[in-house]
Amino acid sequence: MHNYLEQIKETASFLVNEGFEKPVVGIVLGTGLSELVSHIQIERNVAYETIPNFPLSTVEFHKGNLVYGKIGGVAVVAMQGRFHYYEGYSMQQITFPIRVMKAIGVKHLLLSNAAGGINMGYKKGDLVLLDDHINLQPENPLRGLNLPEFGSRFPDMSEPYNKGLNDLIRQKAKERNLPLHAGVYASVVGPNLETRAEYRYIKSIGADLVGMSTVPEVIVANQVGLPCACVSVITDECDPDNLKPVDISEIIAVAGKADKKLSELFAAVIAELS
Repeated sequence: MHNYLEQIKETASFLVNEGFEKPVVGIVLGTGLSELVSHIQIERNVAYETIPNFPLSTVEFHKGNLVYGKIGGVAVVAMQGRFHYYEGYSMQQITFPIRVMKAIGVKHLLLSNAAGGINMGYKKGDLVLLDDHINLQPENPLRGLNLPEFGSRFPDMSEPYNKGLNDLIRQKAKERNLPLHAGVYASVVGPNLETRAEYRYIKSIGADLVGMSTVPEVIVANQVGLPCACVSVITDECDPDNLKPVDISEIIAVAGKADKKLSELFAAVIAELS
């Protein structure tokens, strides 16, 4: 674990030397979601493979770049492509970029993802602001030796998604007449999609939507004291009584169509976080 801390410091130092100066907002762009980069006045664009200790994204539709620049005068660092447990990475590797973001000065974290709609009130392309989650992943990024530099070994999770950030997102959505649901996200391992019985189970335990990411990052953000918020794009409707086969290319296409409105929403929010 001491080696892990040294890796964080080494990567943070590399990025600062590369010109990633005092970013205020960290951004994690989910599957099929990359339009926000067009809102960034890009100053640095570094491939993951050139960053010391960084994992490589093995998902073909994740670009694998760390982008630094400004949105509305606010310095941001954005991950074009995240890491998933199903790729074979450890939870520590998946969440390594979040710890690095904290180390280089990020004050707020915005996450996005593509998710399946369990709540039948959601339709393809809808945006959902997460107000809570259920962790169904079999591992935890905090397992193992904990160092004081990481924060509490037992971080409180009574409000995993920051109320102030969520209120700001709601406000900016309202100003744009942009429909925005709120819901509970269940995080599963994947990479297969769920069975009908699994959708029924996930609904029965109180989830509104389901995906394969985000929660490990949110757990670490809460441990290190990094306020975070997440907006999901509903890419498929998971009605177990009318379930049709879904191809990943369809999910990417639906996410792409919703990407513009999500990116405009995030850009408006970021401009207020100076």
